[in-house]
Amino acid sequence: MIQYNPKSWWGLIFKFHRSDTFRVLAPAMLTVALYTGLVAYAYEARLVPAFQGTTLVHSLLGFVISLLLVFRTNTAYERWWEGRRHWGALVNASRNLALKLDAALPAEHASRKVFAGLISDYAAVLCEHLRDIPIKRRDPHISHAPNAVAAALFREFDRLTHSGDVSALQALTMNPELTAFSDICGACERIRKTPIPYGYSLFIKKFIFAYIVTMPLCLVHDFGYWVVALTTFEFYVLVSLEVIAEEVENPFGRDANDLPTNEIAATIAANMREILAPGTDLEA
Repeated sequence: MIQYNPKSWWGLIFKFHRSDTFRVLAPAMLTVALYTGLVAYAYEARLVPAFQGTTLVHSLLGFVISLLLVFRTNTAYERWWEGRRHWGALVNASRNLALKLDAALPAEHASRKVFAGLISDYAAVLCEHLRDIPIKRRDPHISHAPNAVAAALFREFDRLTHSGDVSALQALTMNPELTAFSDICGACERIRKTPIPYGYSLFIKKFIFAYIVTMPLCLVHDFGYWVVALTTFEFYVLVSLEVIAEEVENPFGRDANDLPTNEIAATIAANMREILAPGTDLEA
């Protein structure tokens, strides 16, 4: 995820990064400019007629497209924000469970480091699971690594309750945090595995294509060769919104605008070391 200062207007306007839509769409924009230039040349040479009097119709179609793109962008951002809320809930559940374990277990209890490692592992494993990255350090036969780590958490917790190190009342207070891990994983999987319906996405792309292709024919009479710049800019604006929506609707990948899940997982690991296993290195 890109960190930036939202108040730096001039710095943001003239800043380009590797995933900037201008870079991504540059080849397509060049194609649109060439096509529009050919239409303008053909019109000026009187090889083809312009559709005069259709500017109003095209303006109405542009309004319809803007409504569709607003809905598309809002839907994609809602998925992004929902993913961020679930990862925030994972941070809270991890901290709350660690704090309760810290109060329940003696300072030198061996399970403190075990829980610190498992809770840290869950965040790291969930991050890789949502990106379909194989988990190298674990059994290759495990198809769902977060479930494997959650199962280890429950087994260790069950062992503590049976040994009497954790009372029944303490176990009852910790259960919501333990079950929250799988709930958060399921919610994130729902976001990742349920994209925007194919027909809806395809319709927007076709609508934008038809709108851009016909724009030079409708506007060349009024703008002449300036229609090249106008059409190219219109293409850039409309398609950029669709490209950004496609990127943020799956917020768990490695794109520039995706959630900083690696950083969140590292924060959880640091919290676990501080609360449950101070002075230890969980990676060792």
